[in-house]
Amino acid sequence: MELSKTYIANIRERDFVDSPFLVRDKVMAMAKNGKPYMTLKLVDRTGEVEGRVWDRVDEFNGLFGKDDFIRVKGKASVYLGKMQLVVQEIERLAEKSVSLADFLPVSSRDTQVMATELRQKVDSLKNPHLRALLKVFLDDSDFLQAYCKAPAAKSMHHVYLGGLLEHSLAVADLADDICRRYSELDRDLLVAGALLHDIGKVDELRYVRTFDYTDEGKLLGHIVMGVEMIDEKLRGLENFPRPLALLLKHLLLSHHGQYEYGSPKRPKTMEAVVLNFIDDLDAKINGVRTHIEKEPDSDSAWTSYHRLYDRYFFKPQNLAEPTGTPNEEQEREVVMKPASPARPAARPKNDKKPSFGFSLADQLKGKSLDLFAANPEKEEGDDR
Repeated sequence: MELSKTYIANIRERDFVDSPFLVRDKVMAMAKNGKPYMTLKLVDRTGEVEGRVWDRVDEFNGLFGKDDFIRVKGKASVYLGKMQLVVQEIERLAEKSVSLADFLPVSSRDTQVMATELRQKVDSLKNPHLRALLKVFLDDSDFLQAYCKAPAAKSMHHVYLGGLLEHSLAVADLADDICRRYSELDRDLLVAGALLHDIGKVDELRYVRTFDYTDEGKLLGHIVMGVEMIDEKLRGLENFPRPLALLLKHLLLSHHGQYEYGSPKRPKTMEAVVLNFIDDLDAKINGVRTHIEKEPDSDSAWTSYHRLYDRYFFKPQNLAEPTGTPNEEQEREVVMKPASPARPAARPKNDKKPSFGFSLADQLKGKSLDLFAANPEKEEGDDR
C-alpha cells in the first residue's frame, strides 16, 4: 500500500509533515558544541527541501543512504528564506511502497508538444544532408525516447525530466533568432548543431531514481559520446559531405568554449562561436530562474547565496518590502555551516574578479566565457 504523499511545493511554515521523500544527498557534520548533525537533500517531482536532523543522528545514519526512499516526520520552518524540515523520525521505505512518478521533477512543458516542435524544426532544415541525419536520429525510437526524457544536467540547469529536449529546442530557437540578424551564418548547420550538441547526455546521465553520471559519462563525457553517436549515424548515410560532417562535429567539440570547461576544442567557426554563447545563455537563464523560484516563501528582495554562481540574486518583484541584505544573510549562514577548508589567499586589490559582462576579445585572449565566476567546487562533468 502506497503512503500518502505531501509534495514539497505544498509544504508551508509550521506544517507537521509525514511523507515519503527521495534522498538526493546526505551529509554528516559536527556542530560547534561537538554534537553530530545530519543534513539531507530531500526531493520529489515538485522540488527539493533541506532536512536537518539534530537528535538520534547516529541511529538514523545507519538506516538509509543516498538514493533511498525514506518516510520523514518533522516540522517545517523557513530559514534564510528557504523551507526546511526539522526531522524527528526517519523510516527507510521499499521502492514498491512508493510511486516513482512522485519523485523526479519534470519539465513544465508538455513532452508531446516539444516532440512535435522538434520534428517541425528538423523539417525546416533546407540542407538535405543535415535533414537526413536528424531524421535518422528521430527514427531511432530508443534514442528519441531517451532524448525526450533525459535531464540537461545533473545540477546546473534544466535538472528535470524533459530538460534536455527543452534546452535543445530553446538553443535552436535562439539560433534561428540570431541567424535572422546575421545573414552570413549557416542557419541549417547552427540549428542542427543546437539540436545535437548535448545528445551524449542521454547516456552520460542516469535518471531512473535520481540524477547522476553513468560510468561511461564519467570516463568519456557527453561531448565525446555525442561525436561518437553522430559518427555511428553517418556510417549509415551515403554521400554525406565530409566537410559538412567536420563542421558539425566541431560544433559539438567546441560548444563549452574553453578548455577549462571541458571543451576539447575552442570555437573556430562563426557558428561554433554563436553556439557556445547561446548554449551558455539558455543554461544560465534557466539556472538563475530556478534558483529564484526555489524560495517562494522568502519576503527578501534577495535570494539566498548560490554557491556555484558565487553570488546572491536580486528579486525586483519584492522591492517594495526588502528584508535583510546579502551580507546579513551570509553571516547567519556561516553560523550553521561546518568548518570549511582553508580558502586561497585574498586577491590583490587590483586583481578584479570576473564580472557578469565579457567581450569576444576576452575569449580570444583565452579568458573564461562563463557569465559567472569560475567556482572551485564545480563538478567533474562541468554539467553544462
